[in-house]
Amino acid sequence: MKYGKILSCSLAVVSMANIGCEKPAAQTATVASSAKEAKESTHSADHVHGAGPNGGVVFDLGKYHAEFTVDHPKSECTVLIVTGDRADAKSVPVNATELTLTTKETRTAEGKTVAAMTIQLLPVDQADGKAAKFVGKDPGLIDVADFAGTVICEMDGKPAQGEFKE
Repeated sequence: MKYGKILSCSLAVVSMANIGCEKPAAQTATVASSAKEAKESTHSADHVHGAGPNGGVVFDLGKYHAEFTVDHPKSECTVLIVTGDRADAKSVPVNATELTLTTKETRTAEGKTVAAMTIQLLPVDQADGKAAKFVGKDPGLIDVADFAGTVICEMDGKPAQGEFKE
């Protein structure tokens, strides 16, 4: 009888542990699904971007194009949502409240390490709940280096993600 109670309690604990493990798996599936949706784009994978209207690097951000530029003296970076992938592209306002830009660690031409950064970019030209220009600051941006990274946001009610490389 004593062993029956121990076995019964052990089975109950194992069952509860298994039930508890199912919830994170469901959350993981939801996060993976959102990430997949964020990466989807209307652009073909093999198209090439030119320089943007401000001389920056153009990249895909969800269904849009975006231009990444850095103003090193101000330690400031800008992401501009644009209509195309060339220098004559025009800015296009989108419904987004902020962008999150994450850079990878890089080096300057002199070999100085520039640490990875996560920068919140806020709209600066917002009108009617939409903006095309998003700006953020970080002291690491004062270093002149080729930056690469990811931009994520919710744009027009959908997750959007894009990768850039100077």
